[in-house]
Amino acid sequence: MRQKLTLITLGVDDFQRSLDFYEKGLGWIKSDKSMDDLALFPLGGMTLALYPRQLLAADAMLPNTNSPFPGLTLAYNALSEREVEEVLARVAVLGATIVKPAQKAFWGGYSGYFKDLDGHLFEVAYNPFWELDENQNLQL
Repeated sequence: MRQKLTLITLGVDDFQRSLDFYEKGLGWIKSDKSMDDLALFPLGGMTLALYPRQLLAADAMLPNTNSPFPGLTLAYNALSEREVEEVLARVAVLGATIVKPAQKAFWGGYSGYFKDLDGHLFEVAYNPFWELDENQNLQL
């Protein structure tokens, strides 16, 4: 298997509510390849998809259950500590739950966590030790 991920699909409880959160709230632009129950957001080499949770569980042939900690986080690398604060403030207004307020991190950066409207866990972090290229892709 190639060391490459191309699509992350989030199972959502209320498709329209989640679509509004990402599209209208965060200002993300949905691809024209999206369908009635599948929203696709290009992320620069990777795509984030929103799909009804019950349909995603059925496709994977698994029960549709929730856990307080899903064992997975998605991360947004901010350009500054101030941007971390701004993003967390914005998502809170949109109805996200701030799980961990922005603060100095043990690894030397600055970060906080929020859960989106369906409980998906996002870290918003500024890491002064990592570089982003001209397209804001992480350079390791």
